[in-house]
Amino acid sequence: MPLLSTPHRFAIIDPAAGISGDMMLGALIAAGAPRTWLQGLPARLGCPEVTIAVGEEDRCGIRATRVQVVLPGNRTEAPADTGPGEPGDTQRHRHHHHDHGHADAHSHGHGHEPHRHVRELLRMIERAPLSTWVRERALAAFTLLGEAEGKVHGVPAQDVALHEVGAMDALVDIVGAIEGFEQIGVTEIYSRPVAVGNGWVRAAHGVMPVPAPATAILLEGLEVAPNGPVSGEATTPTGATLLRILSAGAPPERWRAVSGGAWGAGGRNPAGYPNALRLIVAEPAGEAGEVVALTTDIDDLVPEYLEELRDALFRAGALDVQSWPTHGKKGRVGFRLEAIAPAGIASAVEDAIFLHSTTAGLRRARLERRTLPRRTVEVTAEDGSTVRVKLLMTPEGLRAKPEYDDIIEVARRTGRPAHLVARELQDQAVRLAAESPTAQDFPTQES
Repeated sequence: MPLLSTPHRFAIIDPAAGISGDMMLGALIAAGAPRTWLQGLPARLGCPEVTIAVGEEDRCGIRATRVQVVLPGNRTEAPADTGPGEPGDTQRHRHHHHDHGHADAHSHGHGHEPHRHVRELLRMIERAPLSTWVRERALAAFTLLGEAEGKVHGVPAQDVALHEVGAMDALVDIVGAIEGFEQIGVTEIYSRPVAVGNGWVRAAHGVMPVPAPATAILLEGLEVAPNGPVSGEATTPTGATLLRILSAGAPPERWRAVSGGAWGAGGRNPAGYPNALRLIVAEPAGEAGEVVALTTDIDDLVPEYLEELRDALFRAGALDVQSWPTHGKKGRVGFRLEAIAPAGIASAVEDAIFLHSTTAGLRRARLERRTLPRRTVEVTAEDGSTVRVKLLMTPEGLRAKPEYDDIIEVARRTGRPAHLVARELQDQAVRLAAESPTAQDFPTQES
């Protein structure tokens, strides 16, 4: 049975009120990650005595999912104690903090609790049954966190000690946040600017300005947002680490929200703003947008290398590549090359032109591009193979265009004419789309 394929989707982390590990876990559960998966994670990490509490809480009128990592004795990671004079925070000492993250033995008043070193947590991750994608990022995250804390306290990264509650909290938060994206089927992740907070945070030896020293190191390279009404420690070391490890930077220029209502609650509940992290699931919106046309005339490249040049430009991100014969100066026969590229990656396509051709210069022109809304379906050919068909929504209805390479492969295997194969697959795709419950699930041309 042929199926409509799922459009390419990605996630956008929106830390307008800051970010922590617990907030990220809450947002992922709200976005569809199973609670049973998260509640089973501690046992897979080798700490079955740790449990996960998941609930719904109100954050300034927004319903958000709250996640807490609970150790035996009902021990949880408490909020960072605020220093004197923090405006707008009336929840001091009462609510559990959304994430602790200060991976040193003397933070936030945990006294003489047992400790775990970063090297031990790295070994736990290495032994756990995790996918390669999750394990690599989790190891990189704890290495990054250890290096930041080690730099602050003057110890090697793997020798950094975390008190027991903070260690287990950070372990579940980091591994869970990374694996949570795998659970919702999204591994391409972007982020908006992150709020840091303001004021002071109390440690065993006094108060420190926000962001705390390790957080400030981990924020290097991240775009920081205006704090607005955000008060106290908004972004923790664990939250900053997750952004560094997971985010590819700013989201694409044009996108469409598929789900924009996943909120993860922070531990504090100030009255003036929602202390929650928003997670947006989106897909590209390419119906209109600015593109760059890159044009050059070439008269000293052997034509047989033109196809390799065209392939290189597509690999660099070009949307379309055209070439046609020309007559240049002194009667030289050559060809004109034109590549259309998204504005954000035009420079990469330019570099590919210079690298893979003999041209010494090119011309740029910014254009407005409009295309029809589109989706891709996969249909089953008569030989059982899968063929991709692009469905376009025109003002008069659906139009289908099977993928040329797939048609040719089917025609070769079956011995049938390619144009007849294409027509049958085209009709099959239109019929499938009309019968599907998502047949009309196309964006409008104005979106």
